[in-house]
Order: sequence, then C-alpha cells, then structure tokens
Amino acid sequence: MLSKNQVKFIRSLKKKKFRQAHHLFVAEGIKVIEELINSSFHLHKLYCTAAYKNPFNVTDIQIITEKELAMVSEFSNPNQVIGIFEIPKEKVFPKTGLTVALDEVNDPGNLGTIIRLCDWFGVSQLICSENTVDCFNQKVVQASMGSLGRVAVIYVNLKAYLEQEKRMIYGTFLQGENIYNCQLDHEAVIVLGNEANGISDEIKNLVHKKITIPQFGSNQRTESLNVAAATAIFLSEFRR
Repeated sequence: MLSKNQVKFIRSLKKKKFRQAHHLFVAEGIKVIEELINSSFHLHKLYCTAAYKNPFNVTDIQIITEKELAMVSEFSNPNQVIGIFEIPKEKVFPKTGLTVALDEVNDPGNLGTIIRLCDWFGVSQLICSENTVDCFNQKVVQASMGSLGRVAVIYVNLKAYLEQEKRMIYGTFLQGENIYNCQLDHEAVIVLGNEANGISDEIKNLVHKKITIPQFGSNQRTESLNVAAATAIFLSEFRR
C-alpha cells in the first residue's frame, strides 16, 4: 500500500526542481522501465501491480493496487509499473563524430523523439541549450521509449560550447543549401532550433553552413516541418 507521503513524493518528481533536489526521475510502462533497467541507469524503486512479471528479479520493489498506480501515473490507462531512477552525473564526451545540438527546443514530445532518433542513427551524445526542456521530464522519458539510457543528453551554454567547436557546424534553416545537394562532413555538429522561432541569432552567427530540407509540395503553403521530423531527415542524409 502506498502511503500519502509516497504518493506526494512520486508526484513531486513531475517538477524539475524536485527532480534536481532528489536527483531522481520517474518512468512508466513495461517497455520503458525494462529498457532503463537494462541500461546504465540505477533503479531507485519500483512500484508495480501484482500482474507485473518482474523479469529482472528486482528486489527493491513494492506491490501496489491498480487504483494506487493510477494515483501517481501520468497516464489515463497506466501500464502495470512505475519506476524511480537516479539521475546520473553528466559525463564529458570527446568532440568527435556526429553530434546533434538543440537550441531551446521546448516540447517534451519533440525532445523524446529526437533522443530516440539519435539512438537509431548512432548519435551517442545530444547537446542541449540550458533553456531546452529537461530530458528527465516524464513526457520526454516516455517519448524516448528507453533510448534515454543509450544517448548522453548534456546541457550546456550552447554559445560557449559552439565557440570552442573545431568540427563543421551545420545550422538548419528554412533558407539554406539543399540538404540533398550538400557534401556533408562526418565530423560535424547539426544545430536545430526552437519550434516557433528556429535557431537564435547568437547561435546563427556561429554556424558554418546553413542547410535546409526543400519543399516539394505544389502549393508551398506549409510553413515548416516539425523539429523532430526534420531531425529524422537530416540524420538520415548525414548517415547516407
């Protein structure tokens, strides 16, 4: 049985300030939980209904009712299990290979999808500006579908980071060189911007080459692509 304090504590982790204070975050659902348990993340506590099979033989586990699970879940139809994981210390990675950098991406679903795309395309580190949505936001964790355990998400002063960058810096813009006609460096940083405003002026000035995805629609009325959809196309071209 969940105590009132446990319910309050789990719910509190939905807010960034409490995640940072306790160095803990919440994940939900069988697939996401098992992907994270099988990664480098350290499990703090697992809460599950009696229906959960516990394939990893987790010992720090508490059986709760479906009603209790619903009390602490973000979902209208929660799926058997909720886990509390430790937030790891950020690691410093070498500036080699292909890196994605995000300039103030605000939507949790977009960030989670981009993390998953980085995992799919073999990008091991994702650089985020300090005002990009927190990767341990529960909606980000769910959208990443476990890929958060395999992609290092690092928050930095993006301007200072790019000023020290020796690799080619590509910026994604509505007006730029057609991605399908570009000679692309394998040692590179791809910068993607905010959903509404794109890449900020201070970051724009640090970009070496502007690239774009051309629009093929006959009426040309679509303003822009979703940032996660654009990330998929850009990464596919870089890997091709």
